[in-house]
Amino acid sequence: MYQRVPAALTTQGGSPTDNGDSVVTLDQVPRWSDADCRSSFGYDNEDPSFTNPFFPDPLTSPSEGESSSYGMVPRFPVDHEINSKIYLWRGHPWNLEVDAVVNSTNELLDEAHSSPGLHAAAGPGLAEECTTAGGCRTGMAKVTNAYDLPARRVIHTVGPKYAVKYHTAAENALSQCYRSCLELLIENGLQSIAMGCIYTESKNYPREPATHVAIRTIRRFLEKQKNKIAAVVFCTTTSTDTEIYKRLLPLYFPRDKHEEEVAISKLPADVGDENGETIIDERKIRIKPLPKKNIPITLQPPVGLPVTDVGLVRRNSSYLDFYLDPAFMSLIKDPDQRRQEQWEKNAQEQRGWNYAKMLGFGDLGGPILSAAEEYSLHSRYLAKAKSLNLSEIAEMKIVYRGGVDSEGHPVMVVVGAHFLLRCLDLERFVHHVVKEFEPLIQKPYTIAYFHSAATLQVQPDLGWMRRLQQILGRKHRRNLHVCNICSNL
Repeated sequence: MYQRVPAALTTQGGSPTDNGDSVVTLDQVPRWSDADCRSSFGYDNEDPSFTNPFFPDPLTSPSEGESSSYGMVPRFPVDHEINSKIYLWRGHPWNLEVDAVVNSTNELLDEAHSSPGLHAAAGPGLAEECTTAGGCRTGMAKVTNAYDLPARRVIHTVGPKYAVKYHTAAENALSQCYRSCLELLIENGLQSIAMGCIYTESKNYPREPATHVAIRTIRRFLEKQKNKIAAVVFCTTTSTDTEIYKRLLPLYFPRDKHEEEVAISKLPADVGDENGETIIDERKIRIKPLPKKNIPITLQPPVGLPVTDVGLVRRNSSYLDFYLDPAFMSLIKDPDQRRQEQWEKNAQEQRGWNYAKMLGFGDLGGPILSAAEEYSLHSRYLAKAKSLNLSEIAEMKIVYRGGVDSEGHPVMVVVGAHFLLRCLDLERFVHHVVKEFEPLIQKPYTIAYFHSAATLQVQPDLGWMRRLQQILGRKHRRNLHVCNICSNL
């Protein structure tokens, strides 16, 4: 299926050949450390939409503000041995004659979600083996045979879904993908690997941040295992990806002192730990060594105590306090003590509002709920409301949806005269309110309250009203456009 391509038919920059089924060997792919590699990454078959085939090197002209990096310790110093193992190739990984190629796929390892074109090139045997592999978790990797590919093995890995809210978790999962692939490479006695971008558009991972994670993870891994890996080929299939890799590779794999110095100011503030993973300082486990001081410890039991109580006395001895770091111990508080303090705080708040009960306003005390607590409370009430038959409360027409106001906002109508407390189950009424308000509070809305013929003597107290407001949540308060009160008093 594949035929070997003479070196003369491939461009030095790694552009794809005319025949997609051609085998390309590593000696036909330019090393990152090659001297002529810096200016030869132009492509004959460039995408028409990309107007500049020669990507500008960001390291050629540092700005004035970046000159302050002189004299700083580089985080990724020049390492010619590591650089000699890095390749950049414009084309599909499975056209390369290497020990292993990487397939970016999903948890089921199915063909539909794999790297486009891989299964077609490998033949049906690959899909059959994937169905028996037992799936793969996000951030992990599995190895299979390569079948009709020039490579010896295919390493499958599952990239993470990206969301800004979980940026750090996605970064570390993606870093784990690359590290798992390299670990499997070594475990299977292989030395060369070709990998594309382990992310997909459907998972919303931004291209450039993903490339930072890929390159720095490979760099950190090679710093520890460079004797066991001979070649890592970064494969790109678009001009955009190629440009990103060419801009970022000098930051993590500088080829001379000039690139090393300029990379100090170009690198992001956070380049991860020794494995390339992002570390959050607040989540670090801080372990300090014990002080090296000789502390006399008496082994003789105190006079007057039975021998069986010696261990108890020693366990409570004050000499252990010497080893405790006050800075560390200040971070620790007994859970029961924290709970007791919270109860006391709540009780104090409630005692401060007792006068409200005396005036007939109900219980206005209790702690203020956080956003997460309000969301959880609202979710529970909404789920219960959807499972209940509240038709008898709906027929009372206390709360119902009207039309729209002059600005087009939906209107929720509340009729005070229909609120007959003696005939109403307040808990079921709360469920009815939550269910009726849910479609409206997602966007700005209006409340029209009709107070005519209503009497305060049959209304619930203000404590109950405050509780209802908490159940409706912050979204209700934020999106309430206006509340019109109508009365004919």
